[in-house]
Amino acid sequence: MSAYWIARVDVTDPVVYGKYAEVATKAVAEHGGRFLARGGRSVNLEGVNRQRNVIVVFPSVEHAEKCYNSETYSKALEYAKSSAERELVIVEGVE
Repeated sequence: MSAYWIARVDVTDPVVYGKYAEVATKAVAEHGGRFLARGGRSVNLEGVNRQRNVIVVFPSVEHAEKCYNSETYSKALEYAKSSAERELVIVEGVE
């Protein structure tokens, strides 16, 4: 069953965050993920508004977790932690 990364992000350093995005894109591809939404226009109806919302689909929760825990994504996280405030959750899809 498919699974989704849902990330909500406020970027504090766009230059460094750009490096995160570059490495994270590679990690996602390595684990069978595909971006469905990446920034773009959003309408916040409830809760805390964030600058960016990102949705990535993976073949399974296991693929999504392996991506997050991978060596490649660990390198991306080094950039993210110093350039953004964010939340990331993995949600299993319905089929």
